[in-house]
Amino acid sequence: MDPDSVRAAERVPHGGTTDRAVLDLSANTNPETPPETESVYRAALAEADRYPDDGYDEFRTAAADFVGCRPEQMVPTPGGLAAIRLAIQTTVRQGDTVAVPYPSFGEYAREVRLQGAEPVLVPQDEILNTDPTDHAMVVVCTPNNPTGECPPREDLVALADRCADADTTLLADEAFLGYTDQRSLAGHDAVVVARSLTKLFGLPGLRAGYAVATGEDRDALDTARRAWNLGTPAAAVGAHCLRQTGFVESTRETVVRERTRLREALSPEFDVSPSDAPFLLVDCGDRDVDALLDRARESGVVFRDARTFRGLDSHVRIAVKDRDATDRALAALDGAA
Repeated sequence: MDPDSVRAAERVPHGGTTDRAVLDLSANTNPETPPETESVYRAALAEADRYPDDGYDEFRTAAADFVGCRPEQMVPTPGGLAAIRLAIQTTVRQGDTVAVPYPSFGEYAREVRLQGAEPVLVPQDEILNTDPTDHAMVVVCTPNNPTGECPPREDLVALADRCADADTTLLADEAFLGYTDQRSLAGHDAVVVARSLTKLFGLPGLRAGYAVATGEDRDALDTARRAWNLGTPAAAVGAHCLRQTGFVESTRETVVRERTRLREALSPEFDVSPSDAPFLLVDCGDRDVDALLDRARESGVVFRDARTFRGLDSHVRIAVKDRDATDRALAALDGAA
């Protein structure tokens, strides 16, 4: 990380609220957690009086089974963003360029700048056509946040192959891929995958995630990660959650049903982007976005002000959760159409 760049950088806005009196639809997290999560946490907490086993064998095995690769390719991290930072720190040098999509997760460009490198901003719907030759890294978000589209896997593999030919790393942020049935890019020689337990398993405060890579990239990630970088409770709960295939299938079914219901109810009064993710990007058109957000908050619902994403000037993002959340989101928007 470049010290001068750190001093010139700023933090970026995110969704999420600590106010438990409102329904938070600004953060795209599952309202449910897998069964027995609390008991696993309590048992692990009793073991937290010692340093964790820095090998994290159980966590690595569960994560490898979840994405379909080998345990030795897994690198545990305290959340998906930590995996993103680790990938950029071990790949990008001062003065390099990195192709970054927009509108998309604001931390990509920030992390590149913290390294003293330059993010080259590419429209999200053009990022798969990027020529990787002159970049140290290309970043993709699948499905993309905040637009929700997930490119076909064959198109992603084609980009990964071009990155391999150019000796460029493809960083694939798969934070929301678990909501789909699309197979991970984990295991491709040119790819570093970043994943978390935040969204799918409803545990944003646990801070558990992982990176997946092969060869020298994997070795660099595992060497650079901090010792004991995953707490004992996070590692135990993470391994437990990653084995809950029934929970994952049930969550996917709920999100597909409620996303369809929400989208159909909002259309055609609002322009709603197609989505494969647990959220919808809604163009408010000529409506007063601030007034819409304020009215929703007064009704006890918080939406994400998507105008904080580059290139969006009249949008909100609405998380898709369960039936009650959909009902309350629609009630909060009643009259805004």
